[in-house]
Amino acid sequence: VGKALTFSEDKMDAYQQELYQRLDSIHVPEDVWDRSLLYGEAVADHILEWADKDMYKQTRTYPKFSINDDPARWQPTPPDYMDGIEPHWREIRTLVLESPQQFTPPPPTEFSTEKDSKFMKETMEVYNALAVADTAEQTERRSIAKFWDCNPYVSHHTGHVMFATKKITPGGHWIGITKIACEQDEASLIKSVEAYTLTSIALFDGFISCWDEKYRSNLIRPETVINKYIDEDWVPTLQTPPFPEHTSGHSVISRAAAVALTSIFGDDFAFNDTTEEEYGLPARQFKSFYHASNEAAVSRLYGGIHYRPAIDYGVAQGEKVGEYVVEELQLKQQLSSK
Repeated sequence: VGKALTFSEDKMDAYQQELYQRLDSIHVPEDVWDRSLLYGEAVADHILEWADKDMYKQTRTYPKFSINDDPARWQPTPPDYMDGIEPHWREIRTLVLESPQQFTPPPPTEFSTEKDSKFMKETMEVYNALAVADTAEQTERRSIAKFWDCNPYVSHHTGHVMFATKKITPGGHWIGITKIACEQDEASLIKSVEAYTLTSIALFDGFISCWDEKYRSNLIRPETVINKYIDEDWVPTLQTPPFPEHTSGHSVISRAAAVALTSIFGDDFAFNDTTEEEYGLPARQFKSFYHASNEAAVSRLYGGIHYRPAIDYGVAQGEKVGEYVVEELQLKQQLSSK
């Protein structure tokens, strides 16, 4: 399944052979080994056949997101002015949610360029997020933003040359946290599988729920508003991702993952998040998964790419998704054990 869904087939092959060598050292009987591989291949075939009907291939042929002159509507942002990514992701089949609209969040604040309007006050909060008097607090906010950037494709422009820095994805960061939790807990194989599975499903359905709202509200990003109405030279700390603003993807999927992990490891599971060390960022300590998800959410304000409602409503949306996923899967587990 891994080789079918990723581009790194050679790395997957090498990892598979490494695992086989470790298993071979425990002297599994040949007939058990052969039957086990056949069973694993049968499971993989079933999963890939099921996944083939998830609407992913069909949505590759759907039209791109259209841009119009509505001042409140999302517009492509610097530096690449890319088209909106995955405008039809709501069409992807969910794993547990009954529909992408099951936990629709409140709409964003009504767009307005009036100085005293609620929308412009929210915009100014983004503009001033790092303009705090305390230099230590400013440094901390910037560190939080960069730690949770999780932008898998940051583009750089030098003269006529453009190149990209590839890092971890938001979902990948939470899978990294899952790995840390399993190792710290010395979780059994079964408990580890449950943790990875539950977290993955929460992430999967969380993204669909979030993208359903993003392309319904189609809200303009802070960078566009600030450059047009406040400060044309302002640049956010993080590169604005190419899709509408409301709600915050980090807020939704981080809280959904935190709910899933808390259901397995408890609500006071403190851990040291070393996920970003590979990319030159120091580890950060968290008192719980909820603590980490709260920081991931507010990082989008500090990074200059989200208004406050997208963060707050996104956290609430993700919590509902996570709780529903956990409850439904626990219920199915209980029914199957009877």
